[in-house]
Amino acid sequence: MHKESGQHLEEVLVNLGLCTPDQVHATIARNARVPLVQIVERDLDPDVISLIPAELAYKHQLLPLSVRDGLIHAAVPDPFDTSAADDIRMVTGRSVELVYANPQEIRRLVEEFYVRRMMADTAEEEVQIPEESEDEIGDLERMAREATVIKFVNLMLRQAVQEHASDVHVEPFEKGMRVRYRIDGVLHDISSPQRRLQAAIISRLKIMANLDIAERRLPQDGRIKSKIAGREIDIRVSTVPTLYGESVVLRLLDRSAMNYSLDTIGMLPDTLRQMAKLVLLPHGMILATGPTGSGKTTTLYAALQKAYSSEKKIITIEDPIEYQLDGVNQIQVHPKIGLTFANGLRHILRQDPDIIMVGEIRDHETAEIAIHSALTGHLVFSTLHTNDAAGAITRLLEMGIEPYLVASSVEAVFAQRLVRVTCPKCKAPYEVTPEVISKLGENGFTGSAKELYRGRGCDLCKQTGYRGRTGIYELLVIDDCIRSLILSRAPASEIRDAACARGMRTLRQDGWIKVKKGITTVEEVVRVTQQDEVENGV
Repeated sequence: MHKESGQHLEEVLVNLGLCTPDQVHATIARNARVPLVQIVERDLDPDVISLIPAELAYKHQLLPLSVRDGLIHAAVPDPFDTSAADDIRMVTGRSVELVYANPQEIRRLVEEFYVRRMMADTAEEEVQIPEESEDEIGDLERMAREATVIKFVNLMLRQAVQEHASDVHVEPFEKGMRVRYRIDGVLHDISSPQRRLQAAIISRLKIMANLDIAERRLPQDGRIKSKIAGREIDIRVSTVPTLYGESVVLRLLDRSAMNYSLDTIGMLPDTLRQMAKLVLLPHGMILATGPTGSGKTTTLYAALQKAYSSEKKIITIEDPIEYQLDGVNQIQVHPKIGLTFANGLRHILRQDPDIIMVGEIRDHETAEIAIHSALTGHLVFSTLHTNDAAGAITRLLEMGIEPYLVASSVEAVFAQRLVRVTCPKCKAPYEVTPEVISKLGENGFTGSAKELYRGRGCDLCKQTGYRGRTGIYELLVIDDCIRSLILSRAPASEIRDAACARGMRTLRQDGWIKVKKGITTVEEVVRVTQQDEVENGV
């Protein structure tokens, strides 16, 4: 079985729900007649790992685990490939026993351990990074193209994709460079290179993004289009100058991962039914609210896919375009040449669209045009930066939009947050305090403490207890009662209370239901809703 085809087969079988990854691994090991092992990272011996050259480990993606009686035990992702054992015997002069382990775990550990050693072994005389002065830019660019720097950057990006990281943070400090991945909304440190490689690594990233490496005093933005681990990845690059050098943040956008629909983003059944009706309205405005990184754009993309048909024309104007949608005309704003949200929206209306998505309403002009569009036969989707659904109404009024226009155009507002999902492999019931049960009881929870779950930590979730994220939602549908409050310029708190009295669930209440279902944990819901509850006096 070929490595690539074997991995593809595993993904197909698992995605179809025909088996679990563990069952696939057990079957492969049994057919290859080799032991199936679970790698424990803390038991790995650097001296054993050093027996295998990095080039050989990379070639076969193999990881030496132990040496007993002169026999090297090495984990491989393809136990049917005997060339790995032959190469080890030739290079080390030792006998080899191959074992099978999770291919993704092998790949992650190979890259982590060997890149760490590669960086540590890079001697001062091998890499001479010049001081960052204007007359040495040529030397810096040359160093950014050195094999060691290129290899580190490539490994960093590949590992980030394999770990399902949304962002990579490359940060310079006085005593060294720090590299972190944001996974499921939380930052994690990885093995970082020595400080002397700092300028070359940052320059390498800027070269890849077609940025000016000579400009280190001003922020810059760029984009890298790449294929990593067989997947099409768009990388948005942002640099800002700091005290000890330029800080770089890479936003990873996996095109192949954009297969979300309203059914799969975490909406509870009643919320899903309401949203499915709203996206089919002939006209009006639907707003998404929440802080940066709360999943608003993903939900709007899912709504557009639900609303799409060959009989409708859909146009979006975004900053930036995060994912490409089939059948949808997408426009990227360019403020420097005058293509703003407001200006672009004016031109969109001349294109005879049925549905419009405006990436964000930032000012009075954009809000006014969007509302006019909703009132003249278009269905308009957009986002606002407010903490809850009711706050979006008052934000529009604060922008100078007349209450009667808001009441006539806005059909619904939903607020959302992302919570980490309890790892399905290591989730287990646990005892919770009476206070927590009491709080859950206020939101309809009637079960026992044994019905609440959290992850204990395992290899699948990298010992975090969480694997992936899902949304929690607060959907405010504008009815006659809410419209009368808007016309009277009622404060957000009054609109919120009226909506709750008429059946709206708050973000935290939606989260508690997912806690009860074992989808997430109490700590996660509190983490993402704490500020909202404080601001609303809860």
